[in-house]
Amino acid sequence: MLPRWFVNSTSLKALDLSINHFKGPIPRDFCKLDKLEYLDLSKNNLSGYIPSCFSPPSLNHVHLSENRLNGPLTYGFYNSSFLVTMDLRDNSFTGSIPNWIGNHSSLSFLLLRANHFDGELPVELCLLEELSILDVSQNQLSGPLPSCLGNLTFKESFQKVYVLINLFVLRSIADAYYETMGPPLVDSIDSLEKHSMPDFEEVIEFTTKNMYYGYKGTVLSYMYGIDLSNNSFVGAIPPEFGNLSEILSLNLSHNNLTGSIPATFSNLKHIESLDLSYNNLNGAIPPQLTEITTLEVFSVAHNNLSGKTPERKFQFGTFDESCYEGNPFLCGPPLRNNCSEESVPSQPVLDDEQGDDGFIDMEFFYISFGVCYTVVVMTIAAVLYINPYWRRRWLYFIEDCIDTCYYFVVASFRKFSNFRR
Repeated sequence: MLPRWFVNSTSLKALDLSINHFKGPIPRDFCKLDKLEYLDLSKNNLSGYIPSCFSPPSLNHVHLSENRLNGPLTYGFYNSSFLVTMDLRDNSFTGSIPNWIGNHSSLSFLLLRANHFDGELPVELCLLEELSILDVSQNQLSGPLPSCLGNLTFKESFQKVYVLINLFVLRSIADAYYETMGPPLVDSIDSLEKHSMPDFEEVIEFTTKNMYYGYKGTVLSYMYGIDLSNNSFVGAIPPEFGNLSEILSLNLSHNNLTGSIPATFSNLKHIESLDLSYNNLNGAIPPQLTEITTLEVFSVAHNNLSGKTPERKFQFGTFDESCYEGNPFLCGPPLRNNCSEESVPSQPVLDDEQGDDGFIDMEFFYISFGVCYTVVVMTIAAVLYINPYWRRRWLYFIEDCIDTCYYFVVASFRKFSNFRR
């Protein structure tokens, strides 16, 4: 179990018990650590809920990944308005992502991968102006993608990737030992503080380019990515996502997204990994995507795309068949099925030039239906006029139908009358 004697040190600011074999819940006594700034309990066997009272106002970085914690977040970290990192990956948290998360304006790294969060993605995430990495993959989230996510302005910041714990950790040690062993040790601690210790680097693990990387230092300060994969999001991809011009990685794979690929994705001038595979996207791949010269990984596999693959130039000349497979109506290199003139779709027309039903010319439909109906009626009339035998059979048939309807109405009326009596 986690030891509880830490709570006796009210000035404790950093606590790292990661990569151990601690089990059981996080004690409610931890709620007394109201000056805590850094907490790392990752890679243990902790279970149970996060105490709703555990919300140190000064908390900057919290790492609880790779445990067995469960239940909703409720109000845990509600008052931790200075959070920079919230890493809750690989647990069993349930419920929806709380709306109050939008109040944490300094939040830069939100990692909720591999949990059981459900409901819609809260639009309050769009209020996080400092957000650099958002990972909610492998959950049970649903609903449409918030278009306001396209308004995120990624900003580099070296301050958020370094945890300045050396000074306050040493000061905490000095204070603790001063109470038990006297001033001499304080002097030695003070002399130790004069020797500058290197700042502790924040490490953020994130999946991009089909690989799991750990980012830190200067590289982390320039890393911007969104991973919404392996959920149940529906609807079209908002064209506003094309405004994320600084993003390096965007993963929307393994969802139920429909509609076409936004042509605005050509504005993602710095993107290195774009994964739209395993959805229900349709239409043609926008040829404007070939203008992106920074792509290293690209996949639209297993959708309902049609038409011709993008021209094999720049980075698109390096993508193989696996990037496009699973689209039976897609043709062109590097796929094996060649595009014939008949199979190449015509250029899509603008919305104001389309009919009410999009793919059907309704004016042509009405004209053809009227012509066919007239031809059928005239053909029947001509046959009855020319052939007297068929004319008599037709009249007998009409007479039988009228008699049948008449007797049915009379019998039904009598039954209804008897029923009312």
